[in-house]
Amino acid sequence: MTANVSQEQWETKGSWLRQYLDRLQPPDSLVLVITAIFVGVGTGLGAVFFIWLLKQIALVSLKVQDILGSILGLILFMAVAGLIVGYLIDRFAREAKGHGVPEVMEAIALQNGRIRPRVAAFKVLASSITIGAGGSAGREGPIVQVGSALGSTLGQMLHFSAERVKILVACGAAAGIAATFNAPIAGALFALEVILGKFTTRYFGAVVISSVTASIVGRVFLSDKPAFTVPAYPLNHLGELPIYIVLGILSALVAVLFIRVLYGMEGFFDERPIPLMYKTAVGMVLTAVVGVLLPGRQALGPGLEFIGETIANDFVLPLGLMAILLLLKLLATVFTLGSGNSGGVFAPGLFMGAALGGIVGNVAHNLWPTVAIDPGAYAIVGMAAVFAGAARAPITGILIVFEMSSDYKLILPLMLATVISALLAEHIFSESIYTLKLKLKGIRIERGRDLDIMQGLSVEEAMTRDAYVVPIDMSLRQLGDYLQKTHSHSFPVVDKALKLVGMVSMRDYEKGLGRPDCDQLTVQDIATMGNTLVAYEDEPLSEAIQRLAVRGINKLPVVTQKAPDIVVGVIRRRNIIKAYNIALARQARSQFDTDKAQLRHVDHTEFAEFAIPPQGRAVKKTIASLAPDLPHDCVLVSVRRGSETLIPHGDTIIQAGDLINVFVCDDNKEQVRQCLIGD
Repeated sequence: MTANVSQEQWETKGSWLRQYLDRLQPPDSLVLVITAIFVGVGTGLGAVFFIWLLKQIALVSLKVQDILGSILGLILFMAVAGLIVGYLIDRFAREAKGHGVPEVMEAIALQNGRIRPRVAAFKVLASSITIGAGGSAGREGPIVQVGSALGSTLGQMLHFSAERVKILVACGAAAGIAATFNAPIAGALFALEVILGKFTTRYFGAVVISSVTASIVGRVFLSDKPAFTVPAYPLNHLGELPIYIVLGILSALVAVLFIRVLYGMEGFFDERPIPLMYKTAVGMVLTAVVGVLLPGRQALGPGLEFIGETIANDFVLPLGLMAILLLLKLLATVFTLGSGNSGGVFAPGLFMGAALGGIVGNVAHNLWPTVAIDPGAYAIVGMAAVFAGAARAPITGILIVFEMSSDYKLILPLMLATVISALLAEHIFSESIYTLKLKLKGIRIERGRDLDIMQGLSVEEAMTRDAYVVPIDMSLRQLGDYLQKTHSHSFPVVDKALKLVGMVSMRDYEKGLGRPDCDQLTVQDIATMGNTLVAYEDEPLSEAIQRLAVRGINKLPVVTQKAPDIVVGVIRRRNIIKAYNIALARQARSQFDTDKAQLRHVDHTEFAEFAIPPQGRAVKKTIASLAPDLPHDCVLVSVRRGSETLIPHGDTIIQAGDLINVFVCDDNKEQVRQCLIGD
C-alpha cells in the first residue's frame, strides 16, 4: 500500500509538467534533450552535496579521534558508522547495499528502468557515512545509483515509455561518472558499455548531453580539474610493449581475484544469521584494523590521493610498500562492501591498478632503466587495465585515463594492456564485478537485457508444498500401492527422524520387482541414497531448472538453507510450466503498464486503475448492470484478479480485490470511481 501511495505522490508532483508538455506538444527529441539536461543538473548537484556531506562526516571522524585517540577513535567511529548504515539500508532501502551498479542494471533488465525514488536519498546518506568514516569504497558507485534513481523518477513522473525511462536511467549513470571524475566522455561510454550494453545514436545523444551537463555543474561547484593530475607520459621505446602485455595479464589476474574475494566475503556475511546492522559494523571494524596497519592509512577511503602519488612524475614509492598497499586495499574493500556497507568499486579498482602498475613499472625500471624510463606510466595503464578486467568495460577504461591525461602519447600501450586484461579476465571468469551479483540472483544479463523471463521467480513461488515422502523401511509392495494411489513417479526418501536420505522412483520400483528377493526388499534397498540433488526454496527457479535438465529427472525435493535435510516441498516439471505462465503474466502486466504510461493524457484521456474494496459499490455486480451508471466516454479495458488478467464482458462479475483498468476522459474519472467504489 505504501508503494502505491508513493507512486501517486510522484504522479501528482509531475502532473503539472506533463500537462504543460501536453499543451506545448514539443518534438520527441526535444523532450528527451530537456529531460536529459534535468537529469544531468540534478545528478551534478547531488554529487556536490554528496561530496560535501562526505567531507563533513570525515571531519567528525577526525574530532572523535582527537578525543578518544587515533586508533581507538577510528575503530569506534567506524563501528558506529557501520551500525547506522546497516540500519538505514535494512530499514529503508535494500537497494543501497553494496556498490549499486548491479541494482541499476537489474532495474533496466527486469523493471523497465523503474527505481524507487527513496533509493537516491538513502544511497547518498549511507555511502557518505561509509566513506566519510573511512570505509574503503568509491564515490562513483553511489553517485551513479543516485543519478539513475533521479532519471528513473523523472521518467515515471512524466509517465514516459519504458524505453525512454531506461535512457534517463543511463543518463543518470553517465552523469554520475562525469561528476565524480570530471570525465564526461568516459561517463557517457560507461553508461552505454556497462549499464545499457548497447550503442545507438538515440541513446548516445541523450547520454552525452546529461554527462556534459553534470560535468559542467561539477566544475562550477567543485573544480574544473580532473580527478587526478596525470603527467603526459610518452611511449619511450617499443621495447616497453612486452612489459605492458605482462601488465595486462597481471591486471586480469588481479581483477578476477578482486571479483572472487569480494563476492566470497559477501557470501560469507550473507550466510551469517544476524541483523544487517551488525554485519556492516563488523565489516567497518575489520576495515579499520586493516587501515591502521599502515601509518598513513592509505587503504582507507577511496584512495584518490594515493593514486595521484603513484602516477606523479616524481614516482618514488618503494616496491614493498606498493605490494602491501595492493593487498591491504583489496582486504579493506572486501571487508567494507562484502559486509553490506554502501560505496563503489570503481575507485578501489583504480587504486589496485595503480599499485599493480607501479610494481610492474618499478621492476621494469630497475631491470631496464633505459627502456622503462617512467614507472608512473605503468601505474596509469594499470588503473585502466584492472578496471577493464573487473568491469569488462575496456572502452571506458581507456577513455577515462585518456580523458584525465589529455594526451595521446600513451594511447597505444593503454589500449593494448586494457584489452588484454578484459579478454583474459573474461576467459578466466565469465562474470564481471557487476554481472556476478545478478547471476547469484539467477539473472543473466546480455547486452543489458534479461535472457530468461523466469529468472525473476524463486523456487518457492513454483514448488508444491504438499510433498509425498516415503520412509526408508517401507516395503516394496507398500511402495507399489503408494505409487498407484498418488499417481506420482518418484518420492523423496526420509529416515525415522524425517531427514532426507535419498530418492526412489518408478524405475527403481520396476527394477526391484525383477529381483528374486523382491518380497524382502525395502525402499532402502532400491532407492538412490546419498548425494541427493535438491532445490532451495529461496534460490532462482532457473538454477533448479538447470539441475533438473542435467540429470534428466522430473522432480527435486525442496529444502531450506537453514535445514538442508528437511523436505518442505518438491519442484516438478509441471510446476515449471505453471511458473512459466506466471512469468508471462508478469511480463504482460509490465508491458501493459508501459503501454498505459505511453497513452496517459492523450487528448485529456488517461488510463486509470481502480481497486475494488470489499464494500465497493460494484462488488458482485455484472458489468452490464453497471453500464447505465458509467459515463459514455469510458472503456473498461481489463480486470486483474490475482495473477489473472481478464478481458471484461457484460456478464463479468466484479469481485472484491479486483483491479479494474479504465480508459476514461479526465472529466469523467470521478464518475467512474463513484460507480465502481462509491463514497
